[in-house]
Amino acid sequence: MKLIQILKLAVIPVLTVLSLLSASNKVLADYLTSQGGGGNYRYELWSTDDNSDYYLKIWSNEASPESDAYSTSTTFTSTREALIYFDCNYAERNLPECPR
Repeated sequence: MKLIQILKLAVIPVLTVLSLLSASNKVLADYLTSQGGGGNYRYELWSTDDNSDYYLKIWSNEASPESDAYSTSTTFTSTREALIYFDCNYAERNLPECPR
């Protein structure tokens, strides 16, 4: 009986620490890459922690900085692709990359 209690006291804390350490390695955090604007909109360009995906949060120029985003884009594989999307669809720029 004492052996089982000792094992419980020793094994449970070790397993808890190991699970916390392994979970912290899997957590990815998004971070702000850049900000800008054009036309009647402004954007924040966000990236995943490993820089594999990017997405835009877009607001109307009149919206409060604390308000929820007007729109959040799908993911892009590069910052260039994301910014071209913003320029073509929100800033109303006429770029060669914009679909006609």
